[in-house]
Amino acid sequence: MNCDMTLLAALTLPGTARSVAHARSFLRDTLVPAYLAPGDELLDDMVLVVDEFAGNGIRHTASGDGGKFTVALWKGHGVLRAEVTDDGADGARPTLQPEPDDETGRGLHIVAALAMRWGHRANGARTTVWADFPG
Repeated sequence: MNCDMTLLAALTLPGTARSVAHARSFLRDTLVPAYLAPGDELLDDMVLVVDEFAGNGIRHTASGDGGKFTVALWKGHGVLRAEVTDDGADGARPTLQPEPDDETGRGLHIVAALAMRWGHRANGARTTVWADFPG
């Protein structure tokens, strides 16, 4: 991660489906009104990306098996970053599915279309998935 970024806020939630709504609210509550206006398209894009990252963490990692996940929001020069750290999937990492027209597996294609850039990094056994947006 870029050292020139400042942590705005972080929240750890249980790895349950209902926690995804709390992650979306946390993002809105943190970014509005200090960084983005209500109804801002960028805010909607960031909420969708956090929803995808959190949902994937619950469905595909140990977070959804009694674990937890953490949402963190960062601010750097001209960039807002949203991160979700999950409890890991035995070393498996997020990848784009080859066919974005399939019924499942399209979420990271949407992330790639909305974010300036996105990626992931190992965090011990855990995985952090991040996306950068203009800010």
